[in-house]
Amino acid sequence: MFQDLTDRFEGVFKKLRGHGKLTEKNVAETMRELRRVLLEADVNFKVAKDFTGKVQEKALGHTVLASITPAQQLIKIIQDQLAHLMGGSETGLKQTGIPPLVIMLCGLQGCGKTTLAGKLAKHLKAQGKSSLLVAADLQRPAAVKQLEVVAGQVGADVLADLDSTPVEICKRSISHARKSYKDVVILDTAGRLHLDDALMQELAEIKKNTKPHEILFVADGMTGQDAVNTAKEFQERLDFTGIVLTKLDGDARGGAALSIRAVTGKPIKFISVGERFGAFEKFHPDRMASRILGMGDVVTLVERAQQNFDDEKARTLEKKLRRQEFTLEDFYDQLQQIKNMGPLDELLKMMPGMSGKATRGLKVDDRALVVVEAVINSMTKEERRRPNILNGSRRKRIALGSGTSVQDVNKLLKQFQAMQKMAKRLGKGGLRGMQGLKF
Repeated sequence: MFQDLTDRFEGVFKKLRGHGKLTEKNVAETMRELRRVLLEADVNFKVAKDFTGKVQEKALGHTVLASITPAQQLIKIIQDQLAHLMGGSETGLKQTGIPPLVIMLCGLQGCGKTTLAGKLAKHLKAQGKSSLLVAADLQRPAAVKQLEVVAGQVGADVLADLDSTPVEICKRSISHARKSYKDVVILDTAGRLHLDDALMQELAEIKKNTKPHEILFVADGMTGQDAVNTAKEFQERLDFTGIVLTKLDGDARGGAALSIRAVTGKPIKFISVGERFGAFEKFHPDRMASRILGMGDVVTLVERAQQNFDDEKARTLEKKLRRQEFTLEDFYDQLQQIKNMGPLDELLKMMPGMSGKATRGLKVDDRALVVVEAVINSMTKEERRRPNILNGSRRKRIALGSGTSVQDVNKLLKQFQAMQKMAKRLGKGGLRGMQGLKF
């Protein structure tokens, strides 16, 4: 996410750290570099100018603390200003006393509205809320079928009627949701390749007849200033309540994320960071600023771990580690929970210092986990619990059954033996027991 932007910021900070103290001259030079970085990331010119102006004003007016370097002080000012530029604090969905909560999705064709409807339904389902997805895009071929497939994958219901009109089906969806005790109605409206009066009129009619609590503008994060300009048009015609940025896992330069809040005055509420339905996050401006500056995002990493790791299983595993009873079944179970957190390279970049040039070119192959999973799945229960019985013929059978090689099986067993050693040392002497451990 925003790798090029992060690298460019690192370049600016590297030059900045070379100065022993901050002067009006080197602050001005840094601001020129910063403005160039923002413009190359396709940030709105006025936004970039205002941003660097405010940073410069605060930097020159700050008293440098004795405990930190002047460069660190300026970097902190930039981080705080970035967070402020993107909204300052998290803005969640509006709450309604009487369900259903009505959410209307709008945006151009291809921005990812239909997939987003599924992601939003899955996100709300984790909060104990049931959703009704409404197929209001009757213009695009197969749009209704796509929404039905998406709904099936996330466990949500769909309301669709090809013989109706978008306005009528949206009106009907609210009473339908009440009768079926749905907590949320998500209106998947039509898009166009470009703005036109017919589209905006249709959306205005849907808004008038359904009075949605939330109108979310869905912006393709890869389109930079085009997304910002489109958002401005939608804002003037529809007055939406929030923004969702999609496709941030792709080659996004960052212009939309940094400009769209300042230009429209509306908060970014969610971001989509991958194709998986779980690759969907609440937008936290302070955390995004930290990611962009290459400082990681430990809070989001911890939250993902809390969402995907079972507390009861963790306690059971702790007891097994203390009793030195850690098996390949436990290893497999941990593997599944890690996979649910997302791609390994994405998790790695959330760690401080791991999102910039330090990891440029580092290949984190998620297929390695697939190989491990296949090997363990080819073992019997007894073999998983007692890997010491795996002789040559058994290893050959496992390799054949998993579509891997005997070398892959041996590699896994060697790694597992190292983990057992670590568990044994931890069981005996805690962290002190780790001293001298060789892998």
